[in-house]
Amino acid sequence: MNLYVGNLPYKLSESQLTDLFSQFGEVKSAKIIKDQATGQSKGFGFVEMSSGDGGQQAMQALNGKEVEGRKIIVNEARPPQKKAGHGGGPRRY
Repeated sequence: MNLYVGNLPYKLSESQLTDLFSQFGEVKSAKIIKDQATGQSKGFGFVEMSSGDGGQQAMQALNGKEVEGRKIIVNEARPPQKKAGHGGGPRRY
């Protein structure tokens, strides 16, 4: 089960994120999204749990929980959406 985790403290590491979720089952991966230019955390990430039960338990227990002074948001992640093009038709030269 893939989970979206928002409102993360900017200094939280991926290993700390893994530790936070591992109490609910095996964490397959934990990824904090970072700004490409600065490498700074964007304050959200994704955690992949090995089981749906563990993911559900983590959502119920951690959604709204305070972590380092911030109330985190935990939801089931939605699949990425296809980005819209820039409109127009075929290029004309």
